[in-house]
Amino acid sequence: MTAPAPRIGVLCVGNILLLDEGFGPRIARELTEAYEFPDNVEILDSGTMGLSLLSDLKRLDVVLLVDAVDNTGEPPGTLVTFLPEDIAPYEAFHGAHDTRFVDVLQAAALLGYEIDGHCLGVQVLNMHPPEHIIGLTEPVEVSVPLAVECVLGFLQRYGIEARPKA
Repeated sequence: MTAPAPRIGVLCVGNILLLDEGFGPRIARELTEAYEFPDNVEILDSGTMGLSLLSDLKRLDVVLLVDAVDNTGEPPGTLVTFLPEDIAPYEAFHGAHDTRFVDVLQAAALLGYEIDGHCLGVQVLNMHPPEHIIGLTEPVEVSVPLAVECVLGFLQRYGIEARPKA
């Protein structure tokens, strides 16, 4: 008997009003506009992260968090991948959202959810503009196609092939 396919969520978090902080929602839009995914995959524009993500995590086995990161030591626009427990040094995944992804996963574990968590981030140039500005800075914008490819590659590791929309 074949094991059921894992339920996979791509949680794209961020605030589109704060320049590069809108990276996650931008990736969600690119993915949902260009591809169709099997029923066991959810692409979620989850807004700003918090414990409200627990309702999404409840139904998932594997999660890829996509977000803006800072303090990676890399040039703006550089994509970084890491595990949730490696988040501590980065302003990402909690600076603009007040809750770290690792904390959300720990809360999920306390509720009995078993989730395999992964993170994809982009080193930002600016996610703290003096006023609300929609759009990504140029180096982060340039990284969008590669980030989409990284998400698709992550899904392929689980045997999932996204279908381009006609």
